[in-house]
Amino acid sequence: SVNAAAMDAFGVHPERRFAMCDWVGGRYSVWSSVGLALAISIGAKHFNEFLEGAHALDEHTRNSPLGQNHPALLAAVGVWNINFQQLPTLAVLPYTDRLARLPAYLQQLDMESNGKSVSMEGMPISWGTAPVLWGESGNNAQHSFFQMLHQGALRAALEFIVVRESPVGAHHQQHLAIANALAQIHSFTVGQGGDDPHRRHSGNRPLAVIALGSLTPRSLGALLALYEHKVYVESLLWGINAFDQFGVELGKKHCGRSGYTTADLSKALGV
Repeated sequence: SVNAAAMDAFGVHPERRFAMCDWVGGRYSVWSSVGLALAISIGAKHFNEFLEGAHALDEHTRNSPLGQNHPALLAAVGVWNINFQQLPTLAVLPYTDRLARLPAYLQQLDMESNGKSVSMEGMPISWGTAPVLWGESGNNAQHSFFQMLHQGALRAALEFIVVRESPVGAHHQQHLAIANALAQIHSFTVGQGGDDPHRRHSGNRPLAVIALGSLTPRSLGALLALYEHKVYVESLLWGINAFDQFGVELGKKHCGRSGYTTADLSKALGV
């Protein structure tokens, strides 16, 4: 925390506190002392590898030319889909259950950072910014919402995440996951013709593919850093501030000032 007074009131001993700089946004905090819980869970060795992967992606972003800069390219695709293809949603589809919660993690990173309608100079903007981000692990997604993505009238941008090697030696299952991912990618891009209108699929669905050799602490750190830098580059292209969150803070302030109780809810419902 950065709130020493609150920690005093809560009774946390000064020698048992982990400080966090007040400029570290919650959605960018896993690399800070907030990562303590992760370090305890996976151990110091793996946590250091996690940080090393993120640092390597930081250096890639800092030093690579734009045409070979992965976050910049991913950001350009995002801006193209939202502002030129008029696609307001992005489905993130990891083909491994170990990344099943990644879409939820990215929801906060992307929408809380870039969900803005005012420029850095304080002027209203007329262009869309953050997409409505959602998703699910690929094998589950295929049997829940892929029908809509394939043939629905409403279109969405797609991001597939594919891992080549199984971290637990389950090579057959991993090959099945990769085969399913590649088959879906082919279907989304090429589609299918024919005489039966119910079976026709126009294809040409916009998608990007992120391929990992293996899922390790290092590659996970790089993956999260990739998305962080992508969100930041998008904010530069849109001319907005990716690091404030006044919309979120408004509701919290009203809650703190109002002292709403269950009695207020009963009154509002007339019961």
